[in-house]
Amino acid sequence: MAADPTFDFHHGGVSVPDLDEAIDWYREMLGFEVERRFAIPGANAKVVMIRKGDLRFELFEVLDAKPLPEDRRYPDRDLKTHGNKHVAFRVDDAEAFLTQMTEKDADVAMVVREDFGTGFFIRDCAGNLIEFVEDG
Repeated sequence: MAADPTFDFHHGGVSVPDLDEAIDWYREMLGFEVERRFAIPGANAKVVMIRKGDLRFELFEVLDAKPLPEDRRYPDRDLKTHGNKHVAFRVDDAEAFLTQMTEKDADVAMVVREDFGTGFFIRDCAGNLIEFVEDG
């Protein structure tokens, strides 16, 4: 029997209505920087890979893309739709990071304080959910 293949995380992808606005948001809110820009002509997409340390996000601006459905902007309602839900990042101190995000006027979607851990969701400039968790 062959061994299971090995792999690790490379990036997450997010569609946004305005690539430059998203680049600015991810830079100002979370400290990501542009790694490279490129196009996917067959998809009518302008694309940028942003990076913070080992973390990467691929941002897509696609001509005539449909807006994010309203239910996808709320963690509890989004679970009722099949598909990818959000990306989550581990933080050392969720409460302190939540304070920082609030001071930057982040759009906080939900705060979770449970025995198994503490975390919160914010929405990026296009309404996409991003979770930050502190293991309990």
